Amino acid sequence: MYGTEGNGEATGHHGELLQGVFEDKDGHLHRGLVSLPCRQLKSKARFRANNAEKICATPHYCQKAARAAELALQRFARIRTGGHLAIESNIPVGRGMGSSTADVLASILAVLDYLDVQPSPDSIMQVAVNAETACDSTLFSQQAVLFAHREGIVIEAFRNSLPPIDYISIDTTPDQTVDTLAFEPAQYSSAEIETFRPLRGLLRRGISTSDVGLLGRVSTASARINEKFLKKPRLHDIEAIGVRYGAVGIQVAHSGTVAGLMFDPTSRKTAANMERATHDLRSEGFEPSIVSHESELGRTNV
Repeated sequence: MYGTEGNGEATGHHGELLQGVFEDKDGHLHRGLVSLPCRQLKSKARFRANNAEKICATPHYCQKAARAAELALQRFARIRTGGHLAIESNIPVGRGMGSSTADVLASILAVLDYLDVQPSPDSIMQVAVNAETACDSTLFSQQAVLFAHREGIVIEAFRNSLPPIDYISIDTTPDQTVDTLAFEPAQYSSAEIETFRPLRGLLRRGISTSDVGLLGRVSTASARINEKFLKKPRLHDIEAIGVRYGAVGIQVAHSGTVAGLMFDPTSRKTAANMERATHDLRSEGFEPSIVSHESELGRTNV
């Protein structure tokens, strides 16, 4: 017998370290990405079964989350049931920070908790993609993955998780949002697709050696390529301030509005440099927020 309710939780992210087109082990090309987790951004879902025919979501606009819960029930339940799905989230919408994916994943996990089943991550991500067309890789929190976000498959699973990365978050267009699903996928040139090959290799090495500087180089190259498809206003000015204060690179939401200046938390100068860079960004008219890896322990001023 099932219980009466289930709970799920999923995290948001701060855009991507790398996004592009990559080969799988058989040489087939897939659109893929590596997300930069932001663990203090969370979506929480509570699913309570009832005798209704469908799932009702609160807030009412969380229809993709409701669809995900329905699909999870269809795939993993032995009986058909309706219910009420309640979503709580602190993830900004339309910024490229995974608000939709987090709602969807939290809802699926809430249904699985109600059903008391534990399917594979691949099965969960297939349901998520079917619910919202494309989704991020935030389910894989213990291991960094290169994820085909429109297919729900892992192109490459790296041996380690991403090392801690401190960054300054800047919303480059606070008065505008981006509809991720309506945003037309980038049409990369053959030269750009070839560039993703060595960037993937550098990313792999950066993850395996916890080299934040190397990850910064990869994310900077990816951010610059993305300028052709979704320009971030004054990204050059943001990057220049980062260079001035020892940032290891810049990263962006490839289908959103945020950009981040990345810093190595193991450097003794990082805290002071981030404060100075934040001051200069504010002087230039930006509204930056410092995000530290210590925020997982409760410290952040996002």
